[in-house]
Parts: sequence; C-alpha cells; structure tokens
Amino acid sequence: MRRNETSEGRSVRLLRVGEQVRHVLSELLGRGDVHDETLQSHLVSITEVRMSPDLRHATVFVKPLLGQDEEAVLKALRQNTAFLQREVAQRVQTKYAAKLKFLADESFDEGSHIDRLLRSDHVAQDLDED
Repeated sequence: MRRNETSEGRSVRLLRVGEQVRHVLSELLGRGDVHDETLQSHLVSITEVRMSPDLRHATVFVKPLLGQDEEAVLKALRQNTAFLQREVAQRVQTKYAAKLKFLADESFDEGSHIDRLLRSDHVAQDLDED
C-alpha cells in the first residue's frame, strides 16, 4: 500500500476532494440555493461523493429524508446538475470542473435488510444452540 492511500485503495486526495464536494452540495441544498420546488420541499442528505482518479467525475450518493419521493428528488437533482456543477467548480478549486452524477444511496436499505436477517427467528434459533 502506498503512503498516500487508504485501506480501501483510494488516495487521500480523492477522499479529501470528495468530502469538499459533499460539503458544498450539502450547503447548497440546505440553504435552499437551488430554485427547484421539489428540492426545497424535501430534506436531502448527501451521504458520499466518490471522485474519479482524474477528479473529472464525481458520483454523488443521495438519500431524501425517510426515503420519500426518491425518484422525484433524483430527477430534480439531475435537472439542476448544470447549476450545481458550476457552484461546485467555483467553490472547490481543482484544475477541472467535476461532472456530477447523482445516484440513490442504497446502503441504508442494505443495512436494514441485514439487521432484519440477524434479528429473524431462524438466526436466533441458531444462536440459542450454543
């Protein structure tokens, strides 16, 4: 493992820039700077931003509060991508302006599914035998 890589294999610089992009997007959505009725009526969490190695592309994982109207929120974000890219480019100083791609964050759903499996009677039955 190289000195400037994390255990996942991503460089510290990629993680740092991704975190800066996440903070900028969270601030824009939190303050209501995006003039879109859907985005202003929903609380949206930016859970993670993954940058490509050349910092030209950013995959943004989002989750609306309580998972309500996820498709509508994603559609609104995609419609306002140009504005968000411009704002991110102004606030995060990199050589190239990153192209944003918005995806729904499924990690919370996967976590709840695993939790339900672990709490199921079938698994509890196996644990009682020990």
